[in-house]
Amino acid sequence: MTVGFVMMCHTALDRAAQVARFWAEGGAPVVIHVDRRVDALSYTRFERGLADLANVSFSRRFKCEWGTWSLVAAAQAGAEQMLARHGDVGHVFLASGSCLPLRPVQDLAAYLAARPHTDFIESVTTADVGWTIGGLDEERFTLHFPFSWKRRRRLFDRYVEFQRRFKIRRKVPPGLVPHMGSQWWCLSRRTLASILQDPERRTHDDYFAKVWIPDESYFQTLTRLYSTNVESRSLTLSKFDYQGKPHLFYDDHLQLLRRSNCFVARKIWPRADRLYANFLAQRTPIDATAEPDPVKIDRLFSKAVERRTTGRPGLYMQSRFPHRDRENGKTSAPYSVFQGFTDLFENFEGWLAKYAGARVHGHLFAPERAEFAGNETHFAGCLTDSARLRDYNPQAFLTSLIWNSRGERQCFQFSPRDNQACNWFLATDPNAQISVISGAWAVPLFRASDSFAVTRREAARLQKIELDQIGILRSMYVKARVRIWTMADFIENPMELMQTIIDEISPRSTRRLTEVPRLVDLTGFGQFLQNLKNQGMQPRLMGDFPVDDGPQSAIAHHSRPYIVR
Repeated sequence: MTVGFVMMCHTALDRAAQVARFWAEGGAPVVIHVDRRVDALSYTRFERGLADLANVSFSRRFKCEWGTWSLVAAAQAGAEQMLARHGDVGHVFLASGSCLPLRPVQDLAAYLAARPHTDFIESVTTADVGWTIGGLDEERFTLHFPFSWKRRRRLFDRYVEFQRRFKIRRKVPPGLVPHMGSQWWCLSRRTLASILQDPERRTHDDYFAKVWIPDESYFQTLTRLYSTNVESRSLTLSKFDYQGKPHLFYDDHLQLLRRSNCFVARKIWPRADRLYANFLAQRTPIDATAEPDPVKIDRLFSKAVERRTTGRPGLYMQSRFPHRDRENGKTSAPYSVFQGFTDLFENFEGWLAKYAGARVHGHLFAPERAEFAGNETHFAGCLTDSARLRDYNPQAFLTSLIWNSRGERQCFQFSPRDNQACNWFLATDPNAQISVISGAWAVPLFRASDSFAVTRREAARLQKIELDQIGILRSMYVKARVRIWTMADFIENPMELMQTIIDEISPRSTRRLTEVPRLVDLTGFGQFLQNLKNQGMQPRLMGDFPVDDGPQSAIAHHSRPYIVR
């Protein structure tokens, strides 16, 4: 007994001819179905190219369309011709014109000879199918599908909705339990003959002719009626992406396909010259007992699908710009945001760089320009300090900066004066560490020499911005690590709070702080706040400051002692 191949071809006929010749010269009969839409000249050339092979024949042609009964009818015609002309065939293998044999015919024949009554066909009930794409599983067996999904999709969808609305249902013929699976199978002669010679075949055919994508259910369902031993798997290696479209195998998959020990693979790129040259050169048996092992390929393609659907954390690019809230991590690495620190402390950026061992930027979202560390005009990845380019897409600017500097902790300053477009982005990013000294924006106003009327208006504007920002940072949707202190609370105990921040940036460091950056002169700041109140503006974010010489004196007399180790 041997194995026979039924090939379904519609394109790349030159490659299909190579594969048919490989199988025929290996002693296997081949029946070829060519789509009726293929022009007469191409068909004639294809037929003549295989005319020297006595065990190759061509079956009745059907005009095939995806998702329709025509594909099943073509497979039936090829299978009937195979069983009628080749009595020594023990199994019939359904393949496509884009399939490529990975092992000699003798290996497959010996493998099947050891399993003469086994049918290899993926066949699972609709309740167990998790890979259907398009929302139709059970309904493909109970609704009517008179319209082509490919050519008349709108009419297809509307008719489906019409049937759902008015609860129109078809009855499954008695004795059938719908199953689904890959359309590429290898059935024993006994099972295939039982399906094709069934007295109820006309009833079955009429029913499945109106099923959506019947080539994935006709043989898969009827095999369960007659087979005594079903292995629910296909001997054809085929992989699909998350949209249900088949993956193509290229020349660089050569070694991977070799290690799989599979008998046949699809879909092969027609120009994969190296694959065809290598696998079609195999004529002698390799190891008939070797079991197909597609695990390596499964693992690789699973990673490919995962990379395609989820991307890499924090990487945004033209080929994969994720839907909102479906990104795989907003940024690629932890980073720190400091608000109010440069207003309150002198040379804070230099001090932080010294103790945190991080790259410390200024105000990256300042109105005039992005203040990169070292006052550079460009940063990693050719990011420019142009405010106009940055503000075109502030989130992309930030994620690019973090991605381009992976391996180095990034810190930057923020303020109510800066562009606020990233507030929600920062608050919902688990990689963000946000430290806020509320009300510190008032210190530059206090030290400025502008008229008080201008100062009051600016203070009211900045306070409103920071109130809105703090509202976001206290939202239930926040995922960032957020710490907020009033200005009065922070300057009362700066050493301990600074140590907490540094420990979080560098958790493995055992270095203790011996100094904090120098606090700016706040003499008279309390009176400044009172003046704002007197002018009708209520400062709400600074904490309690006495109307005297400011908190400097309070720190001198009431601050906690620190032990430096």
